[in-house]
Amino acid sequence: MRSSSIKRRKMKSAVRKTIATGFLLVVAVIFLMPIILTIMNSFMSSSEISSNYGKIFQTSESGGKIFVSDVVNLKLIPDMVSFSQYITVLFKSPEYLLKFWNSVILVVPIVVFQLVVALLASYSLTRFRGRLKEICFFAYIILMLMPYQVTLVPNYLVANWLKILDTKWAIWLPGIFSPFAVYLLTKYMRRIPNSLIEAAKIDGAGEWQIFRKVCYPLCKGCMCSVAILIFIDYWNMVEQPLILLSDAEMHPLSVFLSKINEGEIGLAFSVATIYMIPSLLVFFYGEEYLVKGITYQGGVKG
Repeated sequence: MRSSSIKRRKMKSAVRKTIATGFLLVVAVIFLMPIILTIMNSFMSSSEISSNYGKIFQTSESGGKIFVSDVVNLKLIPDMVSFSQYITVLFKSPEYLLKFWNSVILVVPIVVFQLVVALLASYSLTRFRGRLKEICFFAYIILMLMPYQVTLVPNYLVANWLKILDTKWAIWLPGIFSPFAVYLLTKYMRRIPNSLIEAAKIDGAGEWQIFRKVCYPLCKGCMCSVAILIFIDYWNMVEQPLILLSDAEMHPLSVFLSKINEGEIGLAFSVATIYMIPSLLVFFYGEEYLVKGITYQGGVKG
């Protein structure tokens, strides 16, 4: 009797796991479908893309979108694999690669220096408590809760006052001093056991040694998580370059993608695929660090 009840429980548990796995697979396919369609369609020829999706991108004489009455043919596998779109993007039209490197030049300094500023500020907010520091940290939280669109006009006015409008510094400075990384690293550092810091003090360590040998090693996982989130956030920025950079030659690829006209839909698929590669590589390489950074370890490995 007891063995039969155990078997029923195991069967119920297996059925629940199967249903949950099936549901998660369906959700995963739904979320991955746009990425898969973009990658696969980037290997289609221009004529095939036009025959399958041309009606979506047609415009009326007044410039507005027209009603699509026919069924659009969504295809995962091209009739004939073509690399013509990639050849055009990589070799025949250097404008796309120029915009790609604009994105790299704008984003990489923000990621690096925001982490440096956040590390130093977080250590200060963690080690030296006081009413003024708590007010400062509370102000950081308020700024972080505000969407970037709210602070866009003040950033524009400050950039204009500093005479850095239409330069890369107009993008770099607000990004480097963003409160996002400071908030996450401060909350993470405050959970480091105080006994570790006290033991370092007993051994004669100063503040710089405590920061370099205790806090910094324990925050590496969180730093990787923050770096991934910062990179993905600024890699996809659109509003900042549009408002702060009037010269289109300085715009990143994220802005340029939205301006590809209807005659270059095939190029849009290939450029979008190339544009996704850095984000995917960063995520796959740092996935383990991202999980470790979000879930606090609570101690030091021996």
